[in-house]
Amino acid sequence: MPQIKCTDLTLGYGSEEILSGLSFEVNAGDYLCIVGENGSGKTTLMKTLLGLTKPLGGVIEFSDGVTARKIGYLPQQTDVQRDFPASVQEIVLTGCLGRDGFKPFYSKEDKELAVQNMERMNILDLRRRCYRELSGGQQQRVLLARALCATEKILLLDEPVAGLDPKVTADMYELIERLNKDGVTVIMISHDIDKALQYASSILHIGSECFFGTRDAYIKSKEGQRHD
Repeated sequence: MPQIKCTDLTLGYGSEEILSGLSFEVNAGDYLCIVGENGSGKTTLMKTLLGLTKPLGGVIEFSDGVTARKIGYLPQQTDVQRDFPASVQEIVLTGCLGRDGFKPFYSKEDKELAVQNMERMNILDLRRRCYRELSGGQQQRVLLARALCATEKILLLDEPVAGLDPKVTADMYELIERLNKDGVTVIMISHDIDKALQYASSILHIGSECFFGTRDAYIKSKEGQRHD
């Protein structure tokens, strides 16, 4: 069974429908890029997969061991979040909060996992630094380490390179690709279709017409030809 299978989803808020008839699936080790115009429902889909928003219709199925709470999430940052006055280590540790149900303190295992993921993101030397003092690229690495503390299986990334300079953007794409090759399933919203086609194994195009399939099939599709 796929890790995530969505069938005939209808997305929206309250009674306002944004998107309907959406079906796709995500298998272990996939690198799925979600593309489409602003307002098409990409972020709403992510929030629905995370259980933050209920679908208006359709079915979301998770495989054994996968739940919405065990999916690592890197959202788009607001200015207020970028200025958050906490240490790197404190922020990374918060990713452990929902792993085994909510608890009032961090265990030894939580702290070891946070160190492991800070090392993985090459930010262990920053662990005592204040988050708001970091560069944009460093902050994204902190948030990736936090997301990895929440999951060993699936990462949801909402525009993870937004606002980063070209060098840091390239580094971030390489880092995400490495995580995927290490066995982490990646689901990423991207406005950069060229980069999506470079890295993704499959594409979900959301718009007036939707497409789901492999990267090569997307390139040959009507939606892919329109981009080209």
